[in-house]
Amino acid sequence: MHLQLPSFAATLTYDTLRFGEFEDFPETSEPVWILGKQYNALTEKDDILSDVTSRLWFTYRKNFPPIGGTGPTSDTGWGCMLRCGQMILGEALMCRHLGRDWRWAKGHKQREEYISILNAFIDKKDSYYSIHQIAQMGVGEGKPIGQWYGPNTVAQVLKKLAMFDTWSRLVVHVAMDNTVVIEEIKRLCMPWLDVAGACGGSEGMGELNGCLEGACALAEEETALWKPLVLLIPLRLGLTDINEAYIETLKQCFMLPQSLGVIGGKPNSAHYFIGYVGEELIYLDPHTTQPAVEPCEDGQVPDETYHCQHPPCRMHICELDPSIAAGFFCRTEDEFDDWCMRIRRLSCNKWGLPMFELVDSQPSHMVSVDALNLTPDFSDSDRLERFFDSEDEEFEILSL
Repeated sequence: MHLQLPSFAATLTYDTLRFGEFEDFPETSEPVWILGKQYNALTEKDDILSDVTSRLWFTYRKNFPPIGGTGPTSDTGWGCMLRCGQMILGEALMCRHLGRDWRWAKGHKQREEYISILNAFIDKKDSYYSIHQIAQMGVGEGKPIGQWYGPNTVAQVLKKLAMFDTWSRLVVHVAMDNTVVIEEIKRLCMPWLDVAGACGGSEGMGELNGCLEGACALAEEETALWKPLVLLIPLRLGLTDINEAYIETLKQCFMLPQSLGVIGGKPNSAHYFIGYVGEELIYLDPHTTQPAVEPCEDGQVPDETYHCQHPPCRMHICELDPSIAAGFFCRTEDEFDDWCMRIRRLSCNKWGLPMFELVDSQPSHMVSVDALNLTPDFSDSDRLERFFDSEDEEFEILSL
């Protein structure tokens, strides 16, 4: 039976805490890992905080235009996983357009690419990845507006929304059944490979070039050698608690240079996990309600509330709910090949269980991910959603 926490604990957010009450990083010689970068907590504390502050921080908002025209004007109490989905995708867009080493500076005029990224998440219906778009896309997946999402559901919604983002041109791939299929990803990120086969690419490069310039030609953006990849892997690392055999493997994911972090949480709340120190996960918490932001007339966005300017939260890794989604970003084919090499090395280690399987081609027993259209009347999608999300049993909706 699920134990219900006291109402205060269930709604404990940044709103109930003062800045001075946030615990600073521990004085420890253990390395601090933030999205593939290693820091020394004793000598690089400012660098750690600068890195954390530079991540996009999406929280509950209030007083935005009604979702769907007549729906809610705030996502307080139900939108935490949607906001975590925004954060992990926002990190991918930052890596895509600004690079992992970009740092935010308070009060400075920001780059045009950064402003474009923020505008993609502004709380209004015509922003690519707004709470409005995510919530309304969820309606098509059988999720009424205001209902809590699990990690797999939000990953599937982000995959569909990314198809409309012609500026970033990302491939968002959701790897199901704990299996990442290399062949499938390369076909998605290099669509010209299919054209090569359809046009007799085996006849030689000259034949391929002629074909691309002729009747079978793709649009210019389709002939790019590699479309940047956002790989989201929904995982179940235990039944009701995380299996300790996965803990070291999970830590290793934060050490990979391709890491986008993990979305998941603990009972009552969802968080965006960006690293770890010792046995503690480091995360950004969406559970504070801020006023909706309107862009200025000059196109600039008041952005201070989109960056967490205090030490990030930490929790013991054993408190993590076992239903998560891990994210990775590969800008180029070489980066994806490097990721595959690192994952294979991890799977050979004896100190932990692999969280997922990496295979060259799709096993015969697997259903194509493209066939999982996650519609309400699709029985396989319902089964997968119950397996990965488990919001009914292990998460509670925060009271409004």
